[in-house]
Amino acid sequence: MSNSAGPRSTARDERGFPRFWDEERETLDPAKRDQHILERIQHQLRYVYAELPFYRRHYDAHGFHPDQVRSLEDFTTKVPVITKQMLVADQRENPVFGSYTRTFRHGEIARIHGSSGTSGVPTMYAVSRNDWERAGEAHAMAQWCAGIRPDDLVQVGFPFGLFFGGWGVVQGAERIGATLFPLGVTDSERHLELIERLGSTVFSATPSYCIHLLSVAQRMGIDLPRGTVRHLLVGGEPGGSLPGTRQIIEEGWGAISADAGSTSEMYPFQTSIGCEAGTGTHLYTDEVFTEVVDADDANTPTPVGERGAIVYTHLWRESQPMIRFAPGDETYLSTAPCPCGRTYPRLPEGVLGRLDDMLVIRGANIFPSGIETALRSVEGFGPEFRILVRKVGALDELTVQAEYSGDTAARVQGSGPEEAERHRDTLVSRAEEALKRMVGIRVPVQLLEPGTLPETTFKARRVVDERPRH
Repeated sequence: MSNSAGPRSTARDERGFPRFWDEERETLDPAKRDQHILERIQHQLRYVYAELPFYRRHYDAHGFHPDQVRSLEDFTTKVPVITKQMLVADQRENPVFGSYTRTFRHGEIARIHGSSGTSGVPTMYAVSRNDWERAGEAHAMAQWCAGIRPDDLVQVGFPFGLFFGGWGVVQGAERIGATLFPLGVTDSERHLELIERLGSTVFSATPSYCIHLLSVAQRMGIDLPRGTVRHLLVGGEPGGSLPGTRQIIEEGWGAISADAGSTSEMYPFQTSIGCEAGTGTHLYTDEVFTEVVDADDANTPTPVGERGAIVYTHLWRESQPMIRFAPGDETYLSTAPCPCGRTYPRLPEGVLGRLDDMLVIRGANIFPSGIETALRSVEGFGPEFRILVRKVGALDELTVQAEYSGDTAARVQGSGPEEAERHRDTLVSRAEEALKRMVGIRVPVQLLEPGTLPETTFKARRVVDERPRH
């Protein structure tokens, strides 16, 4: 793929722009795409084995050689995965960028970014100029799929710093030719004021922050659905494609929400993007190959439609390529045709959550994303909730604390004591029924008044584990 000067498509959308960024590539027969993917996989395996000591040691230790991969099935069943812990350890032993990076001359690296670590020492990522340039094209293609066009004004609410964060939004919007307003992190009122003042048509932030701004707008008397924002580009955390969460965001803003997926390790390349058709997130598998495998055995593929663990592979990145990187996230695949015409596979609900966030309560596997989906399906709750996990006797018990919405609070306050109690009881009952349907066990719900819990201004932290540590 050559770097594009703009979209390549004969079909037109309702705004008069080309319907696709790269029509031939995005509508390619999946079997032909898989052949291209296999060729790139074989190239990358040969490259990392010959040039990057980290991979040679890893593969030799597992008795694997790149020549063993003759099919995509071979790739899944024979190539060992890598993890964040392995990358951190390698950078500690081989500073600064680890032995999974080739040596670059001065001027070859375009960007250095990083992600925070539990030890306080960030994991560092070096991006070559070739990789940064190619990634910009991938972000443009993804954002075009999400509905971003040259006549848009894109306001970015992600932080700009060590974290890759909003830089992908910047890359794609600039390549498309949209007007960019990289405001970054500021107070919520200022974001909303500047949206109104400038007439921003696209807003980009985490799903939690987009939901948080709904209550801020209500306090400020701003009618977001009547405003100028017509597209939301969300990411940075799971949940943006969950039906209930997406519905709250889209109805609250009066705009189409698209979930932009990636991880620090896979950046600067986009892994997936929400489709305007509302069918989930398309996987750009010819840029970042994505597998869904058994959560307990990364060399066992999971059938389409069944939940499993995600594994990512850079097909083009030369600087710090990730080959079968397992971030510990859960999802499921769909290969059903999409009304938009793109033939990439999809994640119908995006990334569902982290596998290490899974809670085992009375024999049931419960993910915070499942709790969120259930709560968002019940009208009357506000944006904030948390999940308390406690040890009661010999058993682990879970309780959901959730704020009711401002509208519900007004109805309760305007009622007599008995009617107010009925309002609360009904809301709790409906929430507990939704949770029982979603997670399979009874989960008690405690109602909280609006403003009780800390407001989410970046990434949501929902689980409070109060079980004793041994």
